Amino acid sequence: MRYLLRNCTFYTGTAVLAHHALLIENGNISALLPDSASLPTDVPVVDGRGLNVAPGLLDLQIYGAGGLLFSVEPDLEALEALAHHTFRHGTTGFMATMPTNSWEMMRTALEVGREFQRRHPTLGLLGIHLEGPYINPIKKGAHQEEFIHVPTVAEVDELLKLADGVLKIMTLAPEVSTPAVVARLREAGVILSAGHSNATYAQAAAGFREGFTAATHLFNAMSALQGREPGMVGAIYDAANAQASIIADGVHCDFASVRISQKILQERLFLITDAVTDSRQGAYRFQLRDNYYVDEQGILGGSALTMPQAVRNCVEHVGLPLEESLRMATLYPARVITQDQQLGQLREGFAADFFLFDAGLQVHATARRGELHWH
Repeated sequence: MRYLLRNCTFYTGTAVLAHHALLIENGNISALLPDSASLPTDVPVVDGRGLNVAPGLLDLQIYGAGGLLFSVEPDLEALEALAHHTFRHGTTGFMATMPTNSWEMMRTALEVGREFQRRHPTLGLLGIHLEGPYINPIKKGAHQEEFIHVPTVAEVDELLKLADGVLKIMTLAPEVSTPAVVARLREAGVILSAGHSNATYAQAAAGFREGFTAATHLFNAMSALQGREPGMVGAIYDAANAQASIIADGVHCDFASVRISQKILQERLFLITDAVTDSRQGAYRFQLRDNYYVDEQGILGGSALTMPQAVRNCVEHVGLPLEESLRMATLYPARVITQDQQLGQLREGFAADFFLFDAGLQVHATARRGELHWH
């Protein structure tokens, strides 16, 4: 497959370029060329219809879509629903997330994730994100307390063996994680994200020194920043290696909190949807309330966001430039998962993953590995 994408404005991740053309070859970006240059004449041209083009969005925490919740039914059908839903909304890579659950459900999530990647290597599943069960029950949020427990190296080894590389991110509380558990997960290449934690500042700071590199949904289910005890939030602000996700829906945290955090964290703050879907069975039962989901006790359980909506909220309600808001959903999450040498930018040699959108951030087309689909 070889074509030129023209007549659009490119948000490359480092610049905004008009009057350029994107040359796609064999699923990768071959070049980004000025229109004034000698463009190849033997290449089919795709009209970008005056739209904007940005790297494919990356969602590192999403649970379900279209009435299929992966945390209730961790099967191939649920992952296929997630793949189609995210692709329709300009998201070319996603982490299917399993919250605190039974051992059997976690095993199934990993097995199904492996099988999905084997069957559908080009449908965007970046891996599995296990959110729990090694969290602090004080900060469990909507997680099921009966499944929360303290990790052991033996149990972690069993998970890693079963995962066989598909486990990419694990959210756990630093104060319940032993150095041996942290070391074992890090050795296996799992990204450790601090979350659902009541850690003191000292405990959280030690976690970021000893192997944690990320934090899960900043402000939600974590110890707050206070004058005498900076808590988890203070430790995230303070640790140079801590990259924090945030849910920019105006419900999980105020838009002013997003703005303040972006001033402090800059390139260390990235967007997730934390999106769930309607569910009436299993351990996680959610219903839509306005623009978010609650469980049967009325506890905030997840968002109804898409990634373009999160980006638009950052522009319209947080007051960030579009370029930076896009980077928070592309380049910065690519860095979190150490794939920023192939994802997150429109750049020569990078994967041809991108989406086309209008001024209102409505998605008109998405491409993964150069395969462009108009919606």
